[in-house]
Amino acid sequence: MDRVLWMDQGTKAASRSRGRKSNLLLFALPTLFLIVSSLFFVWSRIKVIQLGYEVSNALKEGRVLVEANKKLRLEIATLKSYTRIERFATEELGMSKPKPDQVIVIR
Repeated sequence: MDRVLWMDQGTKAASRSRGRKSNLLLFALPTLFLIVSSLFFVWSRIKVIQLGYEVSNALKEGRVLVEANKKLRLEIATLKSYTRIERFATEELGMSKPKPDQVIVIR
């Protein structure tokens, strides 16, 4: 009789512990899901901010490069100027303008 009574109590205790485990599992899974989804949300926001900074820096660098390109084109145009080349040839290289009989026109 004691033995049967003891087994009945054991099965009640086991069912109680299983009930507690299932309650704990029912609480832990949504909580874990909430934590993981919150971490993912925060991570994605941080990534968006980082990418925004990268885009901003790239645009700034692009504007600097466009400005440098404009300056270089202006310098090229200045260096190709016929008046500058003529002045350089006469002053620095000691050249003179050709006489009309020295010019040969090629067509």
